[in-house]
Amino acid sequence: MTEPLKYLAAYAPDLKRQAQQMLAQKTLADYLRTKYPDCHQFTRDHELRDYVQALKSRHMKKSAPLSKVIYDNKIHVVNNALGLHTYVSRVQGGKLKSKNEIRISAVFKKSPEAFLKMIVVHELAHLKEKAHNKAFYQLCQHMLSNYHQLELDMRLYLTELEINGEVY
Repeated sequence: MTEPLKYLAAYAPDLKRQAQQMLAQKTLADYLRTKYPDCHQFTRDHELRDYVQALKSRHMKKSAPLSKVIYDNKIHVVNNALGLHTYVSRVQGGKLKSKNEIRISAVFKKSPEAFLKMIVVHELAHLKEKAHNKAFYQLCQHMLSNYHQLELDMRLYLTELEINGEVY
């Protein structure tokens, strides 16, 4: 059996105890639905692309263009990936061509918009900062001031989803 709080492994013991207690009392889903009552409506790839492009235009106008933005059924959150940013460069006709792609786990098709936005901001930040370093998280927070709280809540959501099934 997998560890029930694997998405919260890096968090403080007290926070993990609170999450475990909410799971035991079956109150975590209610907590999440109260805090985030609705799911977003961006369920198709072209809607996701428009959503990502709008965020990119607002916060990262000068960054490289995106060649593809899709939901990906092959990304499994159990492999610690919620989204992927890929950068491919090749020589084509004597010129260097590059492509930036963002793939979001299909598990986020039915989630609150706040969680989708947090994942998109995370992947957009990789256009500028490849590593998960201080500059990376500062950029995430610049684009989304409550980034860290949303990341925690999204991890609680994934925990509830894995243990008890659908939340919404």
